[in-house]
Amino acid sequence: MTGRVLPPMVVERDVEIPMDDGVVLRADVFRPVTSEPVPVIMTLGPYGKGVKYEVGFAPQWQWMMRTHPDVLPGSTRSMMAWETVDPETWVPWGYACVRVDSRGAGRSPGTLDIFSPRETRDYYEAIEWAGVQPWSTGKVGLNGISYYAVNQWHVAALQPPHLTAMIPWEGAADFYRDWARHGGIASNGFLETWYPRQVLSVQHGNPDALVDPYLGEAASGPGELDEATLQAQRSDPLPNVLARELDGDWYRDRSPDWSKVTVPFLSAASLAGYGLHPRGNFEAFTQAASAQKWLETHPGRHEEWFYLEYGLDLQKRFLDHFLKGVDNGWEREPRVQLNLRTPFTGEVCVRGEEAWPLPDTRWTEMRLSAGDRALGEAPEAESAVTFDASGEPVTFRSAPLKAETELTGPLSVRLHVSSSTTDADLFVTLQAFAPDGREVDFQGTIDPHTPLAQGWLRASHRALDVERSLPWRPYHRHDRLEKLAPGEIVTCDIEIWPTSVVLPAGYEIALQVSGHDFEREPPKDPNEAWVSRGSGPWLHTHPEDRPMPEFGGRTALHTGPGHDSVLLLPVIPPR
Repeated sequence: MTGRVLPPMVVERDVEIPMDDGVVLRADVFRPVTSEPVPVIMTLGPYGKGVKYEVGFAPQWQWMMRTHPDVLPGSTRSMMAWETVDPETWVPWGYACVRVDSRGAGRSPGTLDIFSPRETRDYYEAIEWAGVQPWSTGKVGLNGISYYAVNQWHVAALQPPHLTAMIPWEGAADFYRDWARHGGIASNGFLETWYPRQVLSVQHGNPDALVDPYLGEAASGPGELDEATLQAQRSDPLPNVLARELDGDWYRDRSPDWSKVTVPFLSAASLAGYGLHPRGNFEAFTQAASAQKWLETHPGRHEEWFYLEYGLDLQKRFLDHFLKGVDNGWEREPRVQLNLRTPFTGEVCVRGEEAWPLPDTRWTEMRLSAGDRALGEAPEAESAVTFDASGEPVTFRSAPLKAETELTGPLSVRLHVSSSTTDADLFVTLQAFAPDGREVDFQGTIDPHTPLAQGWLRASHRALDVERSLPWRPYHRHDRLEKLAPGEIVTCDIEIWPTSVVLPAGYEIALQVSGHDFEREPPKDPNEAWVSRGSGPWLHTHPEDRPMPEFGGRTALHTGPGHDSVLLLPVIPPR
């Protein structure tokens, strides 16, 4: 970073933002040295506005610096915080950057309750505060990754008058379906690691929090609370998830109402973030009421492409257009921008489309054959294959592809299942293999070797919402349990999250079906912050949710004329 210097800017720390109930949140504000008002880019969340990226998230920072040493040219990178915009980049572009500690986190007092209606209301109040400051034009944009994307959907549904445009970069939406309970199965692995590591570590009053180097005080505020008080001032998510197997008000309160999301947005989706964000980005684009909405897809790590020149250019052009009124042609951009992946090369091909799923998708059915574990033509005879739910999975493989094949879009699979017990958890994974036997995988948001696509379903949650289901996206009600009689065959339609990949001729497509999380041998290049074996931290292993007497039995898959088991693939014609 030799020769890089801080640009001139006004920096205000611990600025007070009063809420409607009297609680005062605290924010850091970075803005240009000018008497002219400027538009605002805001984030609000629990990771600590004064926790430096390079300190609080050191392994991720070191990876970024090794992999992209020239990232953010011109910036000293000294004011960066995890998953938020870099003030040194955006302030010279004529924006005020506002980072707010959410209630109960960092320097903001109160009860910590992530993604709660109270937190969403606080975000509304913060946006409206920023919209009337003397240094603000009144146009407020939101732009951030993950947590700072998820809560954009929530607050947008409240329609704050000064919210003008937003970029939810990799943001889950449906609290139940996207990350708390995949197919009804509790996703405990992430909550058990992420919540204490990234949220509780900076809960307001935590005496062990990192120091805010800009203030010379704890990033969790000036006071210290004992453990009993800290626990009393928060609502921990995992116990709430375990106590609520079925969908209901608690999950709906933490999910957006798409009919009320009307603000212009650019939804940036990861192509390999199975278990957390991409479903929300795709659902937003297809379900939100906004008339001006764009979808972008990208590969790579969770924090990577947001800061690269490609990502910055997208963000700047979008926000310049909506927050500054710049005539830069953004309105003529294709509504869908794809980054197509190819195996083993690291190369991507950018292509514009106008809708999602792609209008000319050839929805292609491949049938499962239990007798020979084949994937392709319909089997002539009935057959079944049985596996231990806690043991080795079953994999169905296609014949080698006769021509190069692009798969881009959502997927689904219909399985006919029986169990030796009264329930079964189904984990399905789309894979591909090169002629030499190598599995096709990609750098995921966290896991360095992520398969092509994944889906989950608990058999007792198989009831569909008929009005909301589509062939390529089954939508489950999750409002009742339909237990199995041992040996009873039931039909399960499983949503598989979207993918995008171009497979050369000669490659084989495979579908793995298991009774537990997809996993492979630990890689030689493991992720530096998580144990990653193909599913990253998104593991479903809690004994309270998955007691072995019920979920560790023998599962059978039935195929043939009377039990038509089908994988639906989004095949795209050659362009």
